[in-house]
Amino acid sequence: MKKTKKKMVPVVSAGSLADVAFLLLIFFLVTTTIQTDTGLNVLLPAWTEDIVKQNYENRNVLSVHINFKNELMIEGERAQLSSLQSRTEQLILKEAESPKKAIVSLQNDHGTSYETYVAVYNEIKAGYNHIWDNESLRRFGQHYDDLDKKSQAAVRKNYPLVISEVESSTIAINQ
Repeated sequence: MKKTKKKMVPVVSAGSLADVAFLLLIFFLVTTTIQTDTGLNVLLPAWTEDIVKQNYENRNVLSVHINFKNELMIEGERAQLSSLQSRTEQLILKEAESPKKAIVSLQNDHGTSYETYVAVYNEIKAGYNHIWDNESLRRFGQHYDDLDKKSQAAVRKNYPLVISEVESSTIAINQ
């Protein structure tokens, strides 16, 4: 009779596996960065029950509307997104009584996509950024982003960012 050899099965120590798993968990917790959604940095006015009506002269207001088809309308006429920045600058620097009285009125329909809204908002903001940059170069010899907070506030005081967001229109949905 032939004797069979018993095969040896390697044994893994389960105690050290828990230590390795714990170390991997700690490693991933420490090295992982969690991104937070930043959204749009917009300062909204405080809510009041009273309806405040103010009349502004038309020459101080640039009316921007985005319809439910994501089409841009400036002053009631269809326009390209690329023209919005220069149109905003034109209002602030040339058409309004003063840059402090310039208002961009932004209205969108309920069906407007978020991407289109953000793109339009960015173009309006780009107009202001271009003006702020030119003013800071003229006054301080530096780009706006390189200025300290106090100098940036001085530039923004002469050219305040005023975007009036009009309540969304429901007309497009009813059509």
